[in-house]
Amino acid sequence: MKKLITATLFATMMAGTAMADTTLKLVEVITSPERTETLKSIVGKFEAENPGTKVEIISLPWGEAFQKFATMVSAGEIPDVMEMPDTWLSLYANNGMLESLEPYLKDWEHTAGMTDRALELGRDVKDTAYMLPYGFYLRAMFYNKKIFAEAGVDGPPKTMDEFVAASEKISKLPGKYGYCLRGGPGGLNGWMMFAATMAGNNEFFNADGTSKFSEPDWVKGIEWVVDLYKKGYAPKDSVNWGFNEIVAGFYTGTCAMLDQDPDALIAISERMDAADYAVVPMPKGPAGKSFPTIGYAGWSMMSASANKDLSWKLIATLEGPEGNIEWNKRIGALPALKAAEKDPFYAGEQFKGWFDELADKDAVPTVMPTYLEEFAFFKDSLAIKTTQEALLGDITPEELAKQWAEYLTAAQQKFLASK
Repeated sequence: MKKLITATLFATMMAGTAMADTTLKLVEVITSPERTETLKSIVGKFEAENPGTKVEIISLPWGEAFQKFATMVSAGEIPDVMEMPDTWLSLYANNGMLESLEPYLKDWEHTAGMTDRALELGRDVKDTAYMLPYGFYLRAMFYNKKIFAEAGVDGPPKTMDEFVAASEKISKLPGKYGYCLRGGPGGLNGWMMFAATMAGNNEFFNADGTSKFSEPDWVKGIEWVVDLYKKGYAPKDSVNWGFNEIVAGFYTGTCAMLDQDPDALIAISERMDAADYAVVPMPKGPAGKSFPTIGYAGWSMMSASANKDLSWKLIATLEGPEGNIEWNKRIGALPALKAAEKDPFYAGEQFKGWFDELADKDAVPTVMPTYLEEFAFFKDSLAIKTTQEALLGDITPEELAKQWAEYLTAAQQKFLASK
């Protein structure tokens, strides 16, 4: 009997040790102090519900995240769960590095509570849920009411021509500029959106897989952005600006217009009086349409994880109603859960611009071609280099368009050939 008790106690101690040694690694890539603190809060609840399990959060700075994460993976430092941007999904899913979440979604009590769009986009690669989106980032336009009034501009621009005219007037004010240009990391959305708006459509490819970027109407959109910068309607150093810089440029009053997703509200609402700014739909182009980009991000499980069931429990905590709504309220994305639409937080005036845009049949939410395996490199490396060269006059808009078209044509035709 004594031996049995001793053996039982030893087994219990060993089980406790094993549980205490269970550490999940979670990589955050769209990083900011606010997001990291929110993530820690939700993860803390997961740890409390799963005694003996610890989650190590690794936060990568967004501007360097693509290269840093690729380096981690090549060195064998693969996490269990990661924050997956839409632009990386195809790269990692097509290389067999992501676990299918389909078996878990089949039995999850909240699967039916996800929006249809969230489930559709999570299954963007091979119709398989390699990612569960937590929210959406839809571009709309912030404008500074005080600066507009000071410059004598009567209301926000509704067309691209009015946007340029307003930028010109505002840029004549000392130390002021019309537009917060994102010339550095993450700037591709603006170029894609304005090019499509000037072209009057958001079809990036022809039926044979050739890219439309080198076609005259699309080149006009690229020229439009370059001209804004060269005419001094955006700050000179905005050629290097990323997310934090453009948002700061807006709330400090350096520039009066900013195209951004709801996540920019976090910093802006803390630093500006609500009466001094507003959010409106993006201006329309010559065809009477606008094509605001809609992006998304979510949670993925790495196929190399040794703790898959536990990793799913972590994803379920992050993605469930309590975790998802807490996360999106703090980071500013539009949630992926149907229940969030009834939350009073999203019924406020600050979100009106995005919901007006979603309701406008001539404002067409545009998903970039993230299904291409080569798109991650294009967005986070090639596009930054070439757009900066064009802004600085080292290459022409036509040369930029030609480089993009060649790269994307090869990627699209490879994709079509694989189907």
